Amino acid sequence: MTDRRLFLKAMAAAGGGLMLQIAIPAARARDAVATTVFEPNAVVRITTDGKVHMTMPYVEMGQGTYTSIPMLIAEELEVDLKDVMLEHAGADEKRYMNPALGFQVTGGSTTMRVAYLPMRQAGAAARMMLVQAAAQQWQVEPASCRAEHGAVIHTPSGRKLPYGALADAAAKLPLPDVKAIVLKQPKDFRLVGKVTRRLDTQEKLNGSAEYGIDVQLPGMKIAALAISPVLGGRLAGLDDTAALKVAGVRKVVRLDDGAAVIADSYGAAHKALLLLDLRWEDGPNAKLSSADIVADMVRAADAGSAKVRSEGAPEKAFSSAARIIEATYEQPFLAHATMEPMNCTVHVTADSCEVWTGTQVITLARSVAAKVTGLPIEKVTVHNFLLGGGFGRRLEIDGVERAVQIARQVDYPVKVIWSREEDIQHDMYRPYFYDRIRAGLDENGAPVAWSHHVTGSSVLGRFMPAAFNNGWDSETLDGAETPPYAFKSIKVDYTRHEPPHIPTAFWRGVGPTHNVFVVESFIDELAAAAKADPLEYRLALLKQNPRAEQVLKLAAQKAGWKGSRAGKTGRGLSVQFAFGTYMAMVVDAHVEDGEVRVSRVVCALDCGVVVNPDTVRAQVEGAVIFGISGALYGSVTFKDGRVEQTNFHDYRVLRMNETPVIETYIVSSNEAPGGMGEPGTSALMPALTNAVYAATGTRVRKLPIATALAAATT
Repeated sequence: MTDRRLFLKAMAAAGGGLMLQIAIPAARARDAVATTVFEPNAVVRITTDGKVHMTMPYVEMGQGTYTSIPMLIAEELEVDLKDVMLEHAGADEKRYMNPALGFQVTGGSTTMRVAYLPMRQAGAAARMMLVQAAAQQWQVEPASCRAEHGAVIHTPSGRKLPYGALADAAAKLPLPDVKAIVLKQPKDFRLVGKVTRRLDTQEKLNGSAEYGIDVQLPGMKIAALAISPVLGGRLAGLDDTAALKVAGVRKVVRLDDGAAVIADSYGAAHKALLLLDLRWEDGPNAKLSSADIVADMVRAADAGSAKVRSEGAPEKAFSSAARIIEATYEQPFLAHATMEPMNCTVHVTADSCEVWTGTQVITLARSVAAKVTGLPIEKVTVHNFLLGGGFGRRLEIDGVERAVQIARQVDYPVKVIWSREEDIQHDMYRPYFYDRIRAGLDENGAPVAWSHHVTGSSVLGRFMPAAFNNGWDSETLDGAETPPYAFKSIKVDYTRHEPPHIPTAFWRGVGPTHNVFVVESFIDELAAAAKADPLEYRLALLKQNPRAEQVLKLAAQKAGWKGSRAGKTGRGLSVQFAFGTYMAMVVDAHVEDGEVRVSRVVCALDCGVVVNPDTVRAQVEGAVIFGISGALYGSVTFKDGRVEQTNFHDYRVLRMNETPVIETYIVSSNEAPGGMGEPGTSALMPALTNAVYAATGTRVRKLPIATALAAATT
């Protein structure tokens, strides 16, 4: 991602100063055509007061972007981090395109991977232009000058000019060629690689940070809504007599598949919503159940698949194997359950539409608002905010579409808030996956053939259809297509199967978070079949993968790996390469009376060069907690066409007093940065189920663990 040509453009900033625009050609645009024209996607502006203004093209949803990206600019520009002022980017796909994904989006653990080099180059280019401007003013060689703390200093004479005094002159200079930009050597870094306190910590602690749900507008009302409990059902009719009598209620809005109550407060809106007499047409899914969905999936898997990878004559290798081990794995639909309730505020007038929300896809949000209102795209404005959790949920625009449908029926701003129940029962879910996997072993138990058949939805096929090629997509197969091990013969197949009327979406990394669970669980099965230590078994297969081998050894060493079973406490491990990061994890879990308690998680990782080690550790900790919640409890099930779960009492997340000790060890590396938002979740799940196996002898092949253990004891 870092070797594509960078485009820079320098110009005078409005009101004076120097402005740099940055662009990187797309690696995978939605139309699958890489652009070669200049399309700025970020702006760095230095004003005459010496401040550095950065228009942030990525959103902050807890991953620390609003600190780590400015660190790159500050590092190369030689300014203090506190002097970089952040501004949210507006909707502009050309200026702020994510070059890895081809449009304006934050997701897929791509931010640091795509920003690391161009942001540094932008800072370095600005520094070089400011130095040149000062040298011209002093009539000295630029090489005799240096940049330091927001100023240029002539080293022999000690003369000094602040950036603010040089910004106008610098803006008139030609931009250095990208190949001539001189980046700092890692040994000279002041900020990169150093533990740095996050810039947004204080405002989040004192409550002044603004999320979408904090929006307050003059004349604004609040809406609560109810959608057909059967997915795909319609609103047949309603009686709002009782609802309209609730104090503060302004209007009841009818939708094709639901209704909303608009009131002066959320309390009044929700109270009135419960008094609506709603009648539904359930439609063809009225009897749909989870068992039906899985049965359809099995039939689809039997009917055929697309070839993803076939190397080394796998069928021949299977036929000559001394032993064949095979298994079937299943993983459930999962909800996102973001901590900040889903919300969107909209004001529609005759000739404009304004949207206030926290979204990972601001241009898509603007497009859907324009489509619903019928307004030209330039008449729609989206104000983006901090996100109180994304996990893929805020990559979707169904909530914006729904809010605009409601707001266009009134003449004042409306904030639509989804209750936890509505959110869980009408989420866009992580797909259900059904995997068949088998391995041929030699006389010593080592794998000589590997076959993995994945069946499930293709989120990418819906979200970015052009990226769905030859019957499969890279996102869904990520983690299965290229496992970290050296298999002499390997075969990977995929069957796309979309369950009826169940919308599926990204969930903190779609591919690795389900494929790594299958691969690492099955490797553990092979080790058990060979009566080998799980660590030694893996290391024997990683000799051609030194970075994976290193993190696995480091995790084992720090965890004090020896054996894997001690009474009711088990120890499991996993290793993976996902999102550009190598990671290994060792989990200690105590299992008693079907209850699992994770006591310790040891993580070792090599994510290439590290910008802020504190953020890396925080990402691991959040991902581990998220992964434990999903592995132990996460499951969305259907009965009579309805989602059975409603809130955190039956869609549990890990509680604070249940959080284990989490240790993170980072391998020093100068490789390109890898992603950190998602790897911890995908590595955790198999390490935990392998620990459960070590403690109980029960192999969990169908998540969640709690359900699997209950089934094993009945």
